[in-house]
Amino acid sequence: MKRFHVHISVDHLDQSLKFYSALFGQAPTVAKPDYAKWMLEDPRVNFAISARGGEAGIDHLGFQVDDEAGLEAVHAQLQQAGKAIIAEPGTTCCYAKSDKYWVQDPTGIAWETFRSLGSIPTFKQNSASMPEAEDASQTAAACCAPKCCG
Repeated sequence: MKRFHVHISVDHLDQSLKFYSALFGQAPTVAKPDYAKWMLEDPRVNFAISARGGEAGIDHLGFQVDDEAGLEAVHAQLQQAGKAIIAEPGTTCCYAKSDKYWVQDPTGIAWETFRSLGSIPTFKQNSASMPEAEDASQTAAACCAPKCCG
């Protein structure tokens, strides 16, 4: 089964946390100083916001899948779209380790297809031995889309 994923860059995380918690009728599943995520069941959506220095608005869209078979099925669909695909196996971003595929739609919107493998303590890790600084001002991109897609 797939879960729709939306990630929005926001200017004021505290105000957005309050707004989206009220809108969804629940607190976020993950809450960090610069990021929050709601894993909604009705509708089935992985909705995330972050305040990491990027332009406010839609950061990217995507699909979260439950297993490797689901990820490869969506990857096959992306190949049919005829756009360049970037594979990121075992990457770290948004406080999680994931296998991902990225593609950009004809209007330039980044689409992320991923399966989560577990959580990590920082927003992004450059390598297992060198985690990212927690200071959001040291991060160039609002999220972790590769250069082609963000």
